[in-house]
Amino acid sequence: MTHIADRPADTIPTGAELVDRIRALQPMLAKNSAQGEADRRVVEESITALAEAGVFKIAQPKRYGGYETSMRTMLDVSAAVAEADGGTAWVVTLCNVCAWVVGLFPQQAQDDVWADTPDAKVCGVITPTSETTKVDGGYRVTGRWYYNSGSWHADWATMGVPITDESGAVVDQGMALIPRSDLKLEETWFVAGMRASGSNCMVAEDVFVPEHRVLSVPPLIEGHYGTEHTDETLYRSALVPILALVLAGPQLGLGRRALEIVQAKAATKPISYTHFAAQSDSVGFQLQLAEAAMRIETAHLHAYRAADDIDTAAAQGGYPDQLARARVRADTAWVLDNVTRAIDILLFAHGAGSFAEVNPLQRIWRDSAVAARHAVTLPTVNYEIYGKALLRRDDQITPLI
Repeated sequence: MTHIADRPADTIPTGAELVDRIRALQPMLAKNSAQGEADRRVVEESITALAEAGVFKIAQPKRYGGYETSMRTMLDVSAAVAEADGGTAWVVTLCNVCAWVVGLFPQQAQDDVWADTPDAKVCGVITPTSETTKVDGGYRVTGRWYYNSGSWHADWATMGVPITDESGAVVDQGMALIPRSDLKLEETWFVAGMRASGSNCMVAEDVFVPEHRVLSVPPLIEGHYGTEHTDETLYRSALVPILALVLAGPQLGLGRRALEIVQAKAATKPISYTHFAAQSDSVGFQLQLAEAAMRIETAHLHAYRAADDIDTAAAQGGYPDQLARARVRADTAWVLDNVTRAIDILLFAHGAGSFAEVNPLQRIWRDSAVAARHAVTLPTVNYEIYGKALLRRDDQITPLI
């Protein structure tokens, strides 16, 4: 294959310009949100418009026409999409972070994905729910991976696999890069929220994966990547902090949108069975609104601090130590804790009308609640990880730090 090197985008938009492009699409994204939820997949019109706006290029190397931006931009892009629809934002988030993961592979693997198809999208699951057999030149893989967000729209997938030796013994954990054409899709995503994310099950049956498309996970956790392009700042970013923090992006946008809706209605919506003809006249409502706003602002402060920590370390060519990486997991949890609590407060303040099917608040509430239960972002787990790191204990509960 002839590598199409140095194929930069004509112009690289700033993060603010990307957000402006998304804001221009928000009415259409919001219009399609109910249909996406009913179909359990993002409406293709939305995917096409976001692709044309460059939204799926933010974590793709410039060598393939991508924008190769930053962790902060990934947050801002996902949040802007989530202001219109949470499910669409989740697909954008996961496709972008999986594109970033592809950027950690050797160039040969990256060429497989993007040299001939620079607009290819990627989904993925790192849990190694599969079996592998070592064969000449690679591995034969059979497995089932649930919760593949964006599964309907992806051209490739990064899948967790056990790495075995010639005797069949498991010697390592890896990630395998597999074309979507080698995978089957089973519709298993029947859930209360984030329905449009299409987080279905991908199935491989005796699929051959060449060795250059398999990476060992433990070295990745410590920042030892497969890419030869060590000058590319974005692909020096810390693995688990990126994988965790990126999931906070949709929550930021969902929280902002919920606050905006409740605030906008306050001057004309009465409080039933009281003398208040407008919620805005109630001190109780004012206190609820202030607390919710402060929680959402707190979430942004922690998310942006964590993103800046990741981006700064990558720019300096360093790799955060375990304590710093553990704090990013705690920061991510703090975002979820504060945004989900803020949305609950806002729905109490807005009242029972929040749960009408025509009211976007009910979808925001469900999408945020489901997304907040992602295993990598669970607050209690992440706080324990950070607490153990602070105490420098040797009984950590996961290597994914």
